[in-house]
Amino acid sequence: MKNQPWHTKLVLALTAFLPLYFMVAALGAKIGLWGWQVGLGAMTFTAGPFVVGIVAIVALISLIFGLINWSGRKAEKEDGVKRPRNKIVVGSAILGLIVPAGFVLFGQSVSSTAGANPIHDVATDTSNPPVFSAEVMAERAQGESNPVHDYQIPLGEIEVFAGSPPELAIQSHAQIINDIYADLAPLPLGGASKADGVAAVAAAMGSMGFVDIRQDAAEGRVEGVAETFWYGFKDDVVARVGENEIDFRSVSRVGRSDLGANAARIAELREKVAAQIGQR
Repeated sequence: MKNQPWHTKLVLALTAFLPLYFMVAALGAKIGLWGWQVGLGAMTFTAGPFVVGIVAIVALISLIFGLINWSGRKAEKEDGVKRPRNKIVVGSAILGLIVPAGFVLFGQSVSSTAGANPIHDVATDTSNPPVFSAEVMAERAQGESNPVHDYQIPLGEIEVFAGSPPELAIQSHAQIINDIYADLAPLPLGGASKADGVAAVAAAMGSMGFVDIRQDAAEGRVEGVAETFWYGFKDDVVARVGENEIDFRSVSRVGRSDLGANAARIAELREKVAAQIGQR
């Protein structure tokens, strides 16, 4: 790389810096160097597009320089001056355009996923969703988390969903869950006892890496906290173990869309519990 022009070196440095920037934004929030508002809001959503744009612009300029200053073997033979291989200059510039384009496409994919999963509170029983203990509700209140919503209220009447499109604002959580996550269902206990169900849920939560797992055998309630790898978002999960079946609920503490994470988590938890008690 010693003989490469300055703009090629700059493109390669910025191309390597780009994924590192977003990793720092996400993991910094996860380990507590800054809040999610900084990591996700300021660094990713606000500054991120500018960082991506700068890398793309520098790469485009480098590509133009590489095409203009084509240095082939003929020119070297004419003046005897060793020039950087044009394929390295152009290739580095193209790489510098591909990487930002990848981030743009990823951002569009996330935006599309958010649109397809507009809520962050999902349960297998939409008429009577499982409730959290007073301890969990107190923890959520201390962290300024989203309120736990009434499933029958239209989204347009809930503060966090203010500004939603009219077609979404008129729908309730119950309607959205029954429409988008129609395959989620309670888990029959079958021949298992209520105590078996509680133990199975607690074990399944542990195997999935949940923390702060609480069991209340008398109430038939098991709770745990799931944390995402990126940004360290925490979601509260509760299972209600009845006499005949188990219902599940997963609620994000912050944000509007959960990108489908809560429904996917319930499906995985349900599957693991089912395997332990011999049900499907």
